[in-house]
Amino acid sequence: MNTLIAKKAPNFAASAVLNGKDIVKNFTLEKFQGSKYVLLFFYPKDFTFVCPTEIYAFQEKMKDFESRNVQVIAISTDTEQSHWAWLQIPKEKGGIYGVTYPLVSDINKTISHNYGVLSGDWIFDKEELKSTGELIAYRGLFLIDKQGIIRHILINDFPLGRNVNEAIRMIDALQYYEKSGEVCPANWIKGKRAIKASHRGLLDFYSSENE
Repeated sequence: MNTLIAKKAPNFAASAVLNGKDIVKNFTLEKFQGSKYVLLFFYPKDFTFVCPTEIYAFQEKMKDFESRNVQVIAISTDTEQSHWAWLQIPKEKGGIYGVTYPLVSDINKTISHNYGVLSGDWIFDKEELKSTGELIAYRGLFLIDKQGIIRHILINDFPLGRNVNEAIRMIDALQYYEKSGEVCPANWIKGKRAIKASHRGLLDFYSSENE
């Protein structure tokens, strides 16, 4: 099985809804390269049940993402019109009104396919193109650095919502490593000791745990 980790994030140009109201064409991933980290997450469908809880959870942490120079982008295989309609409905009625980060339309399924999160697939049967399974996205999450390289991947099955605080922890770990060159051990959180990438560094880390 191939993985996208440590590889260039597949670029895309697609329709999206910005600021909860503006539909734009040709929204691209590469526009952020060189200037921002990107947290790209896929979700299965608009007007569903786990999805709005995740979408709001990312919105509630928007200041944390902005302070870390991270652009949050959400993608599903719905149309941009479906995204827009859902964004007009208040939370208490099952909508996602108030969400400001981009919601991208992957109506052709190509983005989900390129990132390896499409639940079904296409097959040729007697020269006819058919699909196997429902062609929607699993709950994929990709942390992309400022050079456009994927540094962290998480993919959940449909019933399992993601932990936004864990996504922030991974951003902190990546940015700490980039700044210091030290690697981040299990359960590391910002402000805690990391490890110099050597045998001596590991021994020093273990020694500090016993102090």
